[in-house]
Amino acid sequence: MRTFLERLADPSPMIYDGGFGSELFARGIELTNSALANERHADVVIDIHSDYIEAGVNALGTNTFVASRLHLEMAGIEGLAADNIAWLAVEHAKVAVEKAGKEIYIAGSIGPSPGAIEADSGDIDFGIPNAVVRDVYERLANILADGGVDFFCIETMFSAKEAAIAVDVTRKYGLPIAVNLTYKHTKDRASGNVVYRTDWGHSAADLLGILSGGEFSNGDNLLDYVHILGLNCGAEVKHEQHTGMPYAINGIQQLKEALAINNVKPKRLMAYPNAGMARLDENQRTYYSQSAEEMVIYLPTLLQAGAYFVGGCCGTGLSHIKAFREIISPINK
Repeated sequence: MRTFLERLADPSPMIYDGGFGSELFARGIELTNSALANERHADVVIDIHSDYIEAGVNALGTNTFVASRLHLEMAGIEGLAADNIAWLAVEHAKVAVEKAGKEIYIAGSIGPSPGAIEADSGDIDFGIPNAVVRDVYERLANILADGGVDFFCIETMFSAKEAAIAVDVTRKYGLPIAVNLTYKHTKDRASGNVVYRTDWGHSAADLLGILSGGEFSNGDNLLDYVHILGLNCGAEVKHEQHTGMPYAINGIQQLKEALAINNVKPKRLMAYPNAGMARLDENQRTYYSQSAEEMVIYLPTLLQAGAYFVGGCCGTGLSHIKAFREIISPINK
């Protein structure tokens, strides 16, 4: 099997998996923290990974998006018990890959902290201390790396500064790193142009500047350690034209432009948006506005915009990934 870096050198686009929490819900499992499923519903976790593999993914993420000690403490799980949940997540993903016998890569999923961090809030009265954030990431990254993930996927980041801390931690393991921020629609007052920014006001250009600036890495340019840049999630109640696949297309275009303007060495680009807006049906069950048939219509445009690694976030399920695979050349044949 090729290493993940060798696969990245292949020009054929890659498919990432879809939402994990929404798949748990679809199977009747509702938890205060989705990472708890690694311990309480191991078979279901493995089945979800296996189903995504069967649907046609090239890579899948571990069920560790909210498996940091900060998140699990909120669910009453602390210390080594929390670490064990993260370790189980890697083991379940490995079982699914081994059963499939295909060239499937495992991403160690690392999500944002459950609240603002000191670097953004300006103090530790409101924000989580940077040192605590760093320690939590180190614990999770160590488990993921020791478990045998092929790369790290830093995702759904609302802060480019927090993303930089996560990159500084994960670069020590020598694995490829993907960084995905979550943006919202804003409009530049001077030009009138739509600019995507995170909740903390960070644009794609800001991300590049923060990663290269060295503030969180003793002066080192963290862009040198990042192989994939992208965006995920994204849902605009007032701007549905910037939700789901249209959001992914616009975000990739802005990221590509920022890379060019700042003369950054080319990176692979990644996009895995929500399946549109979350809504409630007549039975008060959540569904998402963009079906597989609707999302896949946009896929050629997303690839043309520069996306190399595509998948889905909240509400994106097996049918969506299967539809993506029908557009992108079959693998493992």
